[in-house]
Amino acid sequence: MNKYFLKQKMMRTVLVTLVAVLLVSIYFQGIRVLVLTVANLAASILTEYLCETRIFKRKKVSEAVAVTALLYTFTLPVALPIWISVVGIVFGVFFGKMVFGGFGKNIFNPAIVGRAFIYINFPEPLTIHWNDIARIGDFPGGFGRWMFDHIDEVASATPMLAFRNEGISAKMTSLFTGQVPGAIGETCKILILLCAAYLIYKKVASWQIMAGSVIGFAGLSLVFNAMGVVSVPDPITGMLMGGFLFGTVFMATDPISASKTPLGKWIYGIIIGSVTVIIRGFALFSGGMMFAILIGNTFAPIIDYGIKAAKEKKKEKQEVRAV
Repeated sequence: MNKYFLKQKMMRTVLVTLVAVLLVSIYFQGIRVLVLTVANLAASILTEYLCETRIFKRKKVSEAVAVTALLYTFTLPVALPIWISVVGIVFGVFFGKMVFGGFGKNIFNPAIVGRAFIYINFPEPLTIHWNDIARIGDFPGGFGRWMFDHIDEVASATPMLAFRNEGISAKMTSLFTGQVPGAIGETCKILILLCAAYLIYKKVASWQIMAGSVIGFAGLSLVFNAMGVVSVPDPITGMLMGGFLFGTVFMATDPISASKTPLGKWIYGIIIGSVTVIIRGFALFSGGMMFAILIGNTFAPIIDYGIKAAKEKKKEKQEVRAV
């Protein structure tokens, strides 16, 4: 395996948690989750391999591309046509990563670049068509089904759409356990929190970014709640709906596209959490995490540059005073 892939211990640690999420997602949504994942893995690896060997004249692809493929898959609805899914991951890997020079040089998270591309170009299958899910205790759940029945009522398709269209909040237990329709990654929030703890313990993901995202989301939600804005739910419900927790744990913490300075990580996380609330509450999109992370990626190098410049200026002043 190492003959074809660059060995990246950090990425393998992330893959362990993503495989756990994958298994739970298959249980809730069906075997088609696995098929989408395999298709995206194959397309992403082939895209990076062709770029590495034909353009950069390198012989190996990064193990990070597998992480990108899984993250991208978890942002999709299970019924999305496979060809659209493949188009998205190819676009994400090529334009979100390889055009910048490959692993470690990309500005944006390639998984989100791919998802944003198909979201804009194929909005209907990504925003309207949702499927039911298995319930805890319904053995073997999705492991015995291709996928579950299509949900006809758009207003009740996902917790965020139900809240946005009718002001209906899903049960807290359903949100925690993942027994709600939605994107593949909108699965068991308890598992996602356990994955967060594991990644922090392994020092693979930044707890500052996660904490900053939660602070930004909760803080601005409380402000809008106090103002009586009905389109913004309470912070806990809001964080459990949609892909906020998944995005915070696995995508906002991408070490390449995120801020790298200690203070910058806090600012970066707060921006993502705050922007998510604004988009969900006032934009046409029922989600928001995807665009919030892209906006955070845009500001990440600026934040780090500003912090470093401020430190240099402070250091120069101290040196002048010492003289």
